[in-house]
Amino acid sequence: MSSHPRVRVAIVGATGYTGAELLRLLLSHPHVEITALCARDKLTPRASTMLPALTGLVELPIEPFDADVVARKADVAFCALPHGASIECVRSLRARGVTVLDLSADFRLRDPSVYARWYGAAHTAEDLLAEAVYGLPELHRDALRGARLVAVPGCYPTASTLPLLPLLASGLARPEDLIVHALSGVSGAGRSANASTHFSECAEGVRSYKIAGTHRHTPEIEQTLAHVAGAPVTITFSPTLTPMTRGILSTVYARPSHEQVDVAALVEAARRYYASSPSVAVLDAGMYPDTLWVRGSNRAHIAYFYDARAKRIVAQGAIDNLVKGASGQAIQCMNLACGFDEAAGLRAPAMFP
Repeated sequence: MSSHPRVRVAIVGATGYTGAELLRLLLSHPHVEITALCARDKLTPRASTMLPALTGLVELPIEPFDADVVARKADVAFCALPHGASIECVRSLRARGVTVLDLSADFRLRDPSVYARWYGAAHTAEDLLAEAVYGLPELHRDALRGARLVAVPGCYPTASTLPLLPLLASGLARPEDLIVHALSGVSGAGRSANASTHFSECAEGVRSYKIAGTHRHTPEIEQTLAHVAGAPVTITFSPTLTPMTRGILSTVYARPSHEQVDVAALVEAARRYYASSPSVAVLDAGMYPDTLWVRGSNRAHIAYFYDARAKRIVAQGAIDNLVKGASGQAIQCMNLACGFDEAAGLRAPAMFP
């Protein structure tokens, strides 16, 4: 039997895709008791009314957010709200001593002026930015231990930086001239109705959007890579919507630091870098990542190739955007913050088929 006491957990934004995924994963967590569910709409006396998959498993009400009520019921709160909507929720919960894991972008960017430029509004809780720990466990594991406010990374930044971090940290790749092309499932757009994500609008096509330096995840990717490179990084980032529900496959193109490139050395460097990670698997040379093999899991599969003709390293990363790209990673961060086994509640392999 575990010696850890059970932590009382609230989910704010429980009816969205990331909120629902938090519920699914936390039901299997050995140290968690889900005690409160909140949302801005879709309020109901029984959670299963809005999330039928929870029938017989979770019958808590989904209530309006009230910081005092959440603070009485929970020790930890996951905020799964849209960008801009999280700031005041996080502020009110932190003022009441609740540990918060925020899945929006509101506390990811260290520079408030960068946030204002990319998200179109001034940051109204700059005092909390210094407290927030960026929640990529593979990069900030020590800082996450005991953290009280965690900014959970975005899905594209997770899939795109994980393949690159070992190369930059070991000096095998140059931080200049980086190109990222990432393909994402439709669930990344959220649960709200949108003409561009209706079945008939996306089921038979593949299209890019917000390319050429216009996607909001661009500065987050650059910030993470710069942290490891020790110098500013500028990338070209092209996201593409694909006709699947879950998953991101990111392909990163980098210039090698040396003329002679050995793919086996790239793989070995990455395996050393991720030796302590329960979530990242570095594939053997010649293997290709596939979103199917991580679907529904907190796993990340990364792989390395070398284009000798073009003299470019090609690095790939595959994740489930709702798990390692959002809710699963948030739980991974909670585990570190609360002193649990980092993989607690997250050991399930991908769903296959």
